[in-house]
This record gives sequence, structure tokens and C-alpha cells, in this order.
Amino acid sequence: MKTLVKTFAAAVLIAVSTFAMAAEGPGSKSAKANVNLSTADFALEHYVAVTTEGESAGVEQLFAEDFNQKIQASDAQSNSRSEVVKSLKKQKGEKLNCVVSTDIIEESADYMVAKVTLKFEGFSKTDLVTFVHEGDHWKVSSSVNTY
Repeated sequence: MKTLVKTFAAAVLIAVSTFAMAAEGPGSKSAKANVNLSTADFALEHYVAVTTEGESAGVEQLFAEDFNQKIQASDAQSNSRSEVVKSLKKQKGEKLNCVVSTDIIEESADYMVAKVTLKFEGFSKTDLVTFVHEGDHWKVSSSVNTY
């Protein structure tokens, strides 16, 4: 009788865990994963991974609520946080064929400005990114791109 109860209990546990995993759906853990943004360097590293390597975990966590992106080209453009997050989520898994270099231009206890240069074949893109310390995390507050 004890064996029958143990077998039944094990079957119930397996069924419950299977249904719980199925309810989460594929990829839901990576989309909701918290990314370590406790230092400015971690935030910069994650920003590069999101923008160049198609990383999708923590995209919404990375950008401040008042984030704004400006693109300086023949016709200047401005993008809101929601537009940039939506675009980066669409690029999930896509890696850019470029050489990336980063330079920290200025850094203090509460903010950092970094220059991220992407060198493609035939052109380069420079991104001046401002990070701010909000609560326990660093976030991207603005980005200015030039080509």
C-alpha cells in the first residue's frame, strides 16, 4: 500500500510540474530574466550584447523610463524608449557583422558616458551612450548615434 501511495504521489508531482512548465511557454524565462546591472560596466557590456549580438534578456530592464535615442544623419531622427525596445526585441538572436570597441569618456558615482563604435565593412557607427544609476541598477538614459 505504501508503494502505491508513493507511486501515485510521484505521478501527481510529475504531472503538476509538466503543466507548470507548459504554462510558462517556450522562451518565457529568457524574456523575463533579470540581468545584473549593478555596475556601470555590466550595463555597458549588456548594452553592447543587446545592440550587436541579439541578446533579448533584460532589454526592458536596461533602458530608463525617459530614455531617448537620437540619430544624427542627413535627416535627424528621434526614437522613444518603446520604439527602441520593440526594435531590439525584433532583432533577437541576430548578430551584427562588425567590430565593436568601447571607450568610457566620463564616469562618476551616478552616471557614465561611453562611446561605442561599430565598424562595419565600408562604414562605421558611433553611439554616445549615457548611463545613470537608478536605485540598485544602472540604466541607459540616452543614446546619440552618428554614421
